[in-house]
Amino acid sequence: MIRVLLAEDQAMVREALAALLGLEPDIEVVAQVARGDEVLAAARAHDVDVALLDIEMPGATGIEAAAVLHRELPDLKLVVLTTFGRPGYLRGAMESGADAFLVKDAPAARLAEAIRRVLAGERVIDPALAAAALAEGANPLTDREREVLRAAADGSTNADLAATLHLSPGTVRNYLSTAIQKLAARNRTEAVRIARDKGWL
Repeated sequence: MIRVLLAEDQAMVREALAALLGLEPDIEVVAQVARGDEVLAAARAHDVDVALLDIEMPGATGIEAAAVLHRELPDLKLVVLTTFGRPGYLRGAMESGADAFLVKDAPAARLAEAIRRVLAGERVIDPALAAAALAEGANPLTDREREVLRAAADGSTNADLAATLHLSPGTVRNYLSTAIQKLAARNRTEAVRIARDKGWL
């Protein structure tokens, strides 16, 4: 039997996925968690073969959880699931060690097949997402620009951001200005929206 860990913060979605995978003769969901920061402990406790990780979870994102699992349990196969087909998410998932990247609205049979294929050593990527990621190109923002833009998403002033991020107000202004320019945005609000839509934040 293929032992699966399911990490998904929405209980209804998690239970539905577990029920659907439970219909497969060779797949057993042996652990379920609702937070990204609970994934490693659950994977270790239940000796799983494959971890299914939702991208947007409290505690840690699916991409962050994948990076931790890849580092700590390198033999574990990682399948990242998303509701949002954002090209930047695909790139981030692959860079964090994911073996598969699928959108949640794919048929259950495709998910089961992806689980079997990653165990056989294949990489499985939603073809439409792969094409979009190639067309989009790499994330133009540096880690620091992303950090400042993420922090600015709640409307904080430059002075507040500077205090929070332990930077000078001038440095914050420069990072925001550069990010806005790179994203061809009119202001920081639009820059945040563009970066989120592309999966770059």
